[in-house]
Amino acid sequence: MKKASIVLFLLTIGFISAQSFKLGATANIHRSSIVHVHDVSKPAWGGGVGVFGEIPIVDNDIFDSAWLYLVPQLEFSMQGENAQPYSNKDKQQFPNYYLGVPVYVKYFFHRSGWKSDLFLMAGPRFEFLVYNDRKGPEGYAMYAGQEDKINSFGYGLSVGAGLRVQDDWEIFVRFDRGFSKIYPDYDAANKTSTYNRLLGLGVNYYIKSFD
Repeated sequence: MKKASIVLFLLTIGFISAQSFKLGATANIHRSSIVHVHDVSKPAWGGGVGVFGEIPIVDNDIFDSAWLYLVPQLEFSMQGENAQPYSNKDKQQFPNYYLGVPVYVKYFFHRSGWKSDLFLMAGPRFEFLVYNDRKGPEGYAMYAGQEDKINSFGYGLSVGAGLRVQDDWEIFVRFDRGFSKIYPDYDAANKTSTYNRLLGLGVNYYIKSFD
């Protein structure tokens, strides 16, 4: 599955390689959680790093720069969940690390040929589990065995907004919402869906342009 995420990213870049595009690096800090899991839970702090390609879709006539882009991205993301089943015990930790492939459509506000530094981005995100663990005390007996199995593939939606602060630098805020089940056996009787979510703050840096 790790290879699949890399192949998906390279294929997205490859089919448009005849066009001009920019190559960049991205990093973020975030709080993530697994919804509908545990009784008393708190988001876990984590980080992510990756690379992206920015491919113009619709050009901006006056300034010779696009206002609509396709932005495939490959990232390593540290996600998971914290829980505290008993007030007098240490919290449980559920670190789940992913290779993620968000594919954004990135829109810059523009008017009469003038292109703003403000942008919105949105698109699907695919994730492939590369590491998971469980640390801390045992939880409630009612959840015994339900966290033993975890899905290695997931998908969802990633949305964000940002600002280009210099020619080569951007800052952004981002929210990811998963639609796939993380623990397939979790609370099966009540058909509760466990899914990933993430809220982060990050930066993009443009490394090189290819014309």
